Parts: sequence; structure tokens; C-alpha cells
Amino acid sequence: MSAALPDSVLLPNANIARHLGRMAAAQPERAALKIPRGRSRDGIDYLSLSFAELDTEVAGWCARLREAGIGRGDRTLIMVRQGLPLIAAVFALFRIGAVPVVIDPGMGLRAFLACVARSRPRAVVGIPSALIVSRLFRGAFRSVGSRVMAASSLTARVRRPELSQAEAGRGEAQAAATDLAAVLFTSGSTGAAKGVRYEHGMFDAQVELIRTTYGIEPGEIDLPMLPVFALFNPALGMTTIVPEIDPSHPAEVDPVRIVQAIQQEKVTNSFGSPTLWQKIGDHCLRHQIALPTLRRVLCAGAAVPAGLWRHSHQFLGRGKLHSPYGATEALPVASIDSGEIDLESVQGACVGRPVRGIDVRIIPVVDGPSSDPAAARSLPPGKIGEIIVRGPVVTQSYDALPDADAAAKIPAEINAPGGRRGAAWHRMGDCGYLDAEGRLWFCGRKAERVECGGGTLHTEPCEQVFRRHPRAARCALVGIGPRPEQRPALVVETSIRNSSEARALARELRTLALEHPHTTAIKLFYFRARFPVDVRHNAKIHRLALARWAARATGFESDPKR
Repeated sequence: MSAALPDSVLLPNANIARHLGRMAAAQPERAALKIPRGRSRDGIDYLSLSFAELDTEVAGWCARLREAGIGRGDRTLIMVRQGLPLIAAVFALFRIGAVPVVIDPGMGLRAFLACVARSRPRAVVGIPSALIVSRLFRGAFRSVGSRVMAASSLTARVRRPELSQAEAGRGEAQAAATDLAAVLFTSGSTGAAKGVRYEHGMFDAQVELIRTTYGIEPGEIDLPMLPVFALFNPALGMTTIVPEIDPSHPAEVDPVRIVQAIQQEKVTNSFGSPTLWQKIGDHCLRHQIALPTLRRVLCAGAAVPAGLWRHSHQFLGRGKLHSPYGATEALPVASIDSGEIDLESVQGACVGRPVRGIDVRIIPVVDGPSSDPAAARSLPPGKIGEIIVRGPVVTQSYDALPDADAAAKIPAEINAPGGRRGAAWHRMGDCGYLDAEGRLWFCGRKAERVECGGGTLHTEPCEQVFRRHPRAARCALVGIGPRPEQRPALVVETSIRNSSEARALARELRTLALEHPHTTAIKLFYFRARFPVDVRHNAKIHRLALARWAARATGFESDPKR
């Protein structure tokens, strides 16, 4: 398949902000955004903005940004709360041709400041405490020349109505499909966080792929439990219901509040991590709650547990649970739903067929950079290797990180005529395989594979064997020692009272290991009350950190055969 951008993005002006104006004209009175502001007898009390009001709000932000001297090409760090401030600020920056920089603050202060310094923002839009941070840590923020308080421009328009009226007449800044639109940072959950360069055409392609892959229609109602996903909604024509959730501590979400919002607002779509939806689903099952308005739940960030797949129909009714596969650098790549999943598999997690326009290949696993286009040769179906992808939603480079580009990108072959190269392949950092039907199977992160004397073990197929034990719903394969002579071990997230209980559980797990050839080498077991996980999804296990912990912790070896 060609990796060229679709015709829809080859426009005189490809500025992604134009979608909001179109939706404001097509459905001006429909609610674009609802922000919880308290509770009443009737339920959650929301501040509601229509698409026309949101469009006007963005115009007000544009005026304030321009007044602060922010213009075309200016990198602007966004440090605001979810909901209206995030959506309005980002779309205003798109509209004036500036470049929003979005960094997950949950990664920790030191990592956050390193990302700020590397991205070199010329301006900051933030809440008061964020602006204080920008002055306290002057080294990281040395490039900043303008600071804008993230106050509502609705108030600004009351004070200066002529400003918004003049701004309302302005259209979007001209942008080509290949112009830089934003720098979005990865979560840093599997390595150092990296800025990913998004072009306007890539955002356009994402909007179109998400719309067509999941059959999303204007007028739907979305409850996004990852704030950045709310940015797609104005372009998709969906109403955004801001969830009552702390993005810095998503695992602490109260499922009662989420369910109430879904029921009250008749939500049709929601995105959240498997951890969040497991918690919401368990609450619904315990209290026999159905959510009939939900047409789809998109669950990503880690492998979806078999139990969530199995029971999702009980609370979704006619709706479906979907799991899109991708990364900050490439999303979506593939997708699967609850009607297709194989719950009995211990051969990896099927993530579905590649979505339209996305090329997927499996290549031999190589550690380190690969600049030879011939490295993108495909392995045969069923053979586990490294997953590489290319297509209109696959980003072409990181921001100011040539070494990361060299490690993650494989140049494309020269395409005739004219001797031009096509889009580069992106190395997902995952291992997997394509089956005979063209479906993609995820087997685990490449960096987390375990190489021992008996061969290579991958996390997902091995952990699937042990997750069937009621106490091993969350477990992690780790390697003790250096490759290629690692000792495979399993760490289980569970509380253990004493060594007798630990030895008994180890025997039970070892019995499971002996039922499958690819887990027979696992004889060593560790138990830990809580796993280190990523902040963004609260689902990705830091297995390399667990391996370092296990190297100095007490494990329990078991082999019933002896």
C-alpha cells in the first residue's frame, strides 16, 4: 500500500483548526463541550458550550495569544487543565499557525524539565502554578519570552468586546499538509520521553482514520479519559464530556462518577486504559448496571485483560469494546473488537488487521539503528519479529533527536520514477507476527524480551499462561542477568503473608508453566504488592525496573517434577 497522504489533506489550507469552524457552521447549537462544575438534585451540573460558542472562545484565545506576541511557528508549551482550557488553547494555537508543545506532567519534574529544555518553547500558556514553575526553573525555560495566563477568554470578551469581534473575522493561518503542527511527547513509560513531530496532514489523516475505522458520526457524545484524545472531538463533531478524573492519578478514578456521567449524558463513545475500564466494568457487574447508550469503548495503552473482553458485553449491551493498537508516533495502526478476540490464546494478543492505508511488516529483531532499507524485508507469517509500520498517520521524525530517529526509523526504498524515497518505516519497539489471515499479533516490547539458553521468550504469550490463575491477573515476565544467558522469572502482583504461602503459590504457577512448551523454562517466581506502572494509562508495567528489583529480591523456585 502507498504511504502517501490521502487527497483530503492535499488542500490549499490543511490547517487542522479549520475543522472546528466547519462544525460550528454545520451544527452551531449542538453542545461541543460540557465541563462538570458541581452537583444538583438532578445529577452532575455542567457548564455547556455549543460549537458556535467554542469557536468564539477559540477566537478570543487567538486574540490574547496574538496580543502576547505569539504568532506563526512559535512553539508554545501548554500547561493547562483538561477540558475547555486544553481544547481552546490548542485550537487557538493551530489557528494562528503556532506550534503547541504538549508534555505529560505526570512523568516527574526532572524528566518534564528535560523535555521542556529540549523542545525550546518560545511561549508558555499555563495556569498560575505552571507559570511560577516556568520562572523558578529558568534553565529549562530559558527560551521562553512570553507567558500567557490560562484564564477564560469569555471574561476577556466582556472586558474588550471589540477584540473578539475583530478576531472572529480572521480565518486559519495557511498551512501545508507537511507543515509542523505540534510536538507531542511520549509518556516515557518504556524509555526517555521524546517529542514527536506532528504535521497538519497527519492530524487530518488521523481524524479521517478514526472516523471511518469506528464509524463515528457528528452528534455523538464522547467521554475521553485521556485528555489529549478530547482534541479530536471538535474535528469529529462529537460532544466532549469532561470526566471527573485526575489525569495525574487516573487509577484513583471513582467509577460511580464515570457511570453517572455516561448515563446522564447518554455517552456513545469513550476512550480509556484497560486499567480504568476494568475498574468501571467491575463496578457495573457488581451492581448489575448496563450502559446501553455506549456504542463503543476504545481501550488502549496496554493489552486488554481477558476478563474485560469476556464480560464487556454484559454492561455494554449492543456496544462493543475495541482495542486500537498504536503509539504516539503512529496511531491507529490496527484495531480489534470484542467480537473477534480469541480469549483462549496463549500465543500473544491479537490486535486485529491493519487499518486502511497502513503498511505493517515483521522484520528480524535487531538491537540498535538500521539505516539499510533492505532491513525492512518481511518475515513469513507466524514468525515472531519486530513490528514496523508506515502510512499517513506515521510520524517521520522526533524533535531534535537525531539518535532517536536513527534508532526508530528505517529509510524507505527509492521509489521510481524520479528516484524519490517514500515515507520511512517506523520501528514500533514491539515484537509480534502476522498470521496467515493478515491479522497482527502483539507479543511484547522488544526491550523486554528474555533471551535464555532455550531461546527467546516474549512477555505477552508467557504472561497469558499465568493470568489464568486468580492471583496472577497482573504479572510480568522478566529476565535475570545479561542476554543471551538470562534466567526467566515471573513477578506476580499480589500480597503474600509468609514464605509458606509464597512457596505454595509458586508450585501452582509452575504447574501452569508446564502445560505449555514456551513457559516450561520458567521456574522462578517473585511476589510484589504493587507494580511500577506508567502514569498516563496506569497500565504499562515497567518490566525492566521489576527485573532490576528481582535481581536483589528473594524469589521462590518450584519444580513439581522433582
